[in-house]
Amino acid sequence: MALRTIEQVRRVFRILAGFTLLAAGAVMLVTPGPGWLTIFGGLGLLAVEFVWARRLMERIKREGGRMRDAVRRAPRDPRNGGAS
Repeated sequence: MALRTIEQVRRVFRILAGFTLLAAGAVMLVTPGPGWLTIFGGLGLLAVEFVWARRLMERIKREGGRMRDAVRRAPRDPRNGGAS
């Protein structure tokens, strides 16, 4: 019974910490601070407990990888110092 209670306390802590990080990250988007990094950390904690957060993290990773690949494949123009 004690192990079950400890796991419930951990779960509540992960949920509270995840939503707290999400809120702090949203505030940091308009104030100085690592807003996106904090939001990703909060989503990571929530992804352990909630399917919607896991799906959102997977989508962010997929779209981020797609954008990274698009930037890497961008043609370079040697006339203006390699910028597109």
